[in-house]
Amino acid sequence: MPVNSFDNYPMSWKPDKSILKRPFYSSIASLLENDIVNGFLAPGTKLPPQRELADFLDLNFTTITRAYNLCEKRGLIYAVTGSGTFVAPNATRSITISKDSTEDLIEFGFVASFEETNTVVKDIIPKVIEKSYLEQLLNYNEPTGIAHQKAAALNWMKSFGIEADQEHTAIVSGTQNALAIALTALFEPGNRIATDLYTYSNFIELSKILHIQLVPILGDQDGMLPDELDKQCSQLNIHGVFLMPSCCNPTTVMIPDFRKRELANIIRKHRLILIEDDIHAYLTAGIISDYQGPMFHLIPEQTVYICGTSKSICSGLRVAYMVYGDTLRERILRAIFNINVKTSSLDAEVITELILSGKAQEIVMQKKQLAQITNDIYLEYFPSSGNFGHPLSFYRWLSVQGHHYGDKLENELKKRGIRVFHSDRFLSGQTTPDKYLRIALSSTKSVDELKIGLNILKQYLG
Repeated sequence: MPVNSFDNYPMSWKPDKSILKRPFYSSIASLLENDIVNGFLAPGTKLPPQRELADFLDLNFTTITRAYNLCEKRGLIYAVTGSGTFVAPNATRSITISKDSTEDLIEFGFVASFEETNTVVKDIIPKVIEKSYLEQLLNYNEPTGIAHQKAAALNWMKSFGIEADQEHTAIVSGTQNALAIALTALFEPGNRIATDLYTYSNFIELSKILHIQLVPILGDQDGMLPDELDKQCSQLNIHGVFLMPSCCNPTTVMIPDFRKRELANIIRKHRLILIEDDIHAYLTAGIISDYQGPMFHLIPEQTVYICGTSKSICSGLRVAYMVYGDTLRERILRAIFNINVKTSSLDAEVITELILSGKAQEIVMQKKQLAQITNDIYLEYFPSSGNFGHPLSFYRWLSVQGHHYGDKLENELKKRGIRVFHSDRFLSGQTTPDKYLRIALSSTKSVDELKIGLNILKQYLG
């Protein structure tokens, strides 16, 4: 088609052909990235079909395909089979969530861990310092963890249904470190990982850094839909799946046992690698009647199981446990030696002492009680939003229909004295008309402050 026939043709993106340089695919990708980063193409914008753009630029179709593929690897755009290619929702900003602000705000954004329980941790530290093998805890040996620390880890995870040995267990520096190790060890740039449509924002950011493409899979009140995962695997070359079965961050969805089995069958069928982030298992085991263990015991050879202790025991010590099948072991170990290098044995020993002394279980019980109290208070302010998800979640997923602009909503609530995070931060794929706020219940300084913040939020939302 002649180029000039496009002069008045409506296209969402018309790059200037006169400034293209060889190689053309790289130049097109750079122009597209520039227009996205500078706000000329808004998140969710549907890009021109590849053949249409090829005709407009008078270039080969495969050149446009290479350009789009390059931008997809950079996390700038994503493709939906049968629908087209879209600008990624978080292509222009970092969505990593951390508490790095000194503003005096009521904290509903960052999910803390009921930090008042840290007094128990403080009391155990002198006992660790007095240990006869203290010097061993200060050296650079045992990169995957000291034997007795791994034994305590396996004992801790046994109540969640984990059966493994020390050769297939490692102690790492928190859940985010474990995710980075798993992604680096087991996936290549350009690989695809299936996730929930709304998923852990730091996992989205890690995938973007490592140029791993996320494929959003639709779900229901029981989590990711197996048929949808199967369909996407049949249409795309998907390499892995990321799930938080015990309490998805941010939706609080719990995957029941029947759905775990259905998903495991699809994962087995397509030979996917499952990254199972089970940081909330301690909230589920023993109190949820349907809980029969993690997905790891269904497909151990295809699973990396991650059990962080930052929410269950102590957030500041940054200790997490990784368990993996034999087929994944060598690659995981290689990544640990090159990325993790060495988790503090001193920090790990504090967690170990808490587990062996029974104090860790006391902390868990105290946190469950606090979670129950704060959830009850939340339901007083928002009674219609409490019939979904984990009953003891440290956060809630609040529908805010009619409030469509995430940044604007967050900023307006900041002006009123509260920090919240909008659902746009957690989108792994196409923008949806449904909008939510993730409301942290575990981060305020007191119950009274929680009530004040919830009242401000309720008044604002009307």
